[in-house]
Amino acid sequence: MNRRNFLETAMPAGIALAAGVSACMPKSQQMYPDKHYHISRGYHHIPKLRLSMDRIVKETVGLRPFRASGPRLDVEQLGNKTLVHNYGHGGSGWSLSWGTGNIARKHVLATQEKKVAVLGCGTVGIATARLLQESGCEVTIYTRDVPPNITSNLATGTWSPASRVCDVKVVRPEFRAVWEDACRFSFRRFQFLLGMNDIACWAEEYGVFQNEPNYVPGAGGEDFEVHGLLPERVSLSAREHPFKANHVTRRSNLMFNIPAYLRHQLQDFTMFGGKVKIQEIRKPEDIDALPEKVVVNCMGLGAKPVFNDEELTPVSGQLSCLIPQGEANYKLYTQGANFISRKDGIYIGSNGIVGNWDTTPSREQTEKTVGILMKLMEEMKG
Repeated sequence: MNRRNFLETAMPAGIALAAGVSACMPKSQQMYPDKHYHISRGYHHIPKLRLSMDRIVKETVGLRPFRASGPRLDVEQLGNKTLVHNYGHGGSGWSLSWGTGNIARKHVLATQEKKVAVLGCGTVGIATARLLQESGCEVTIYTRDVPPNITSNLATGTWSPASRVCDVKVVRPEFRAVWEDACRFSFRRFQFLLGMNDIACWAEEYGVFQNEPNYVPGAGGEDFEVHGLLPERVSLSAREHPFKANHVTRRSNLMFNIPAYLRHQLQDFTMFGGKVKIQEIRKPEDIDALPEKVVVNCMGLGAKPVFNDEELTPVSGQLSCLIPQGEANYKLYTQGANFISRKDGIYIGSNGIVGNWDTTPSREQTEKTVGILMKLMEEMKG
């Protein structure tokens, strides 16, 4: 058979057959022949969480160091020591750690001393120590504990630079500018960590409510905001989300995988010659006994008894850890509960109790938040 004749004869027949098959196809298949059509229609894949009490593997209570006037960032003389304070960040310590660390660094460099002591090994202390190293200082961290046995390990790990950072009713007007400067500096520094084994990454954040929440200033929310850092929060129509709710929003936000982040930071600190000494600071005399002439106080709540800071108070928050779920990579908050999906687990929380020093987890609190989220997941479409 002549090949050219065969092709000329077969091609029209094939076209006719394809047309016939197309006519028999359901209209939906004709409209969307590409199996990835949902991408062009703007849908986001939101996996349901596998929720049950037997999947909760850990419960913790962290204490946020809150000061109504905002973090303490001043300088004072203690005998022959220059003491630089950098503590009391409330729920914004992770987010502001680099920014307030930069403020502390400027105070230290003004002394022209190169040997510096940093008190505390949480996210604020380590960030401050790294910044001082970058400026040529020889840094020793003095701490009662190291990760994972520190308060910074008990945080949710998301960008929230104004979370309980102060009480807007009592804070001084000039604090807003200080906060914004620290916020912008921190945000730039976190960009350098993106792409490094997911120690910092972007994730979608959803707000799911029956009605638009009424915001009450000074109630523990985000009273300050720097526009232009994060993408704007957008409202979703009923066709754009799977939740049984009337008011749903979405935005992209920064998330920190805390164990990897702290390990990375501490390894960098020691790699650049930093030293960590396990030594608890109980009273001012313990600071006076240190060999360094300049000391940066990043002790968090530990600063309260040492410096008689009556303003410093704990705000407790319980987290219940669900087994990690690889396909779930988002944050969600709703009435009475929220969660964030990290590499080491899905952390569920919601409460904040001012003045509470008790770090004993409540099973009742876990059951409450898990129950709220189970109902929300059960009502999801699809």
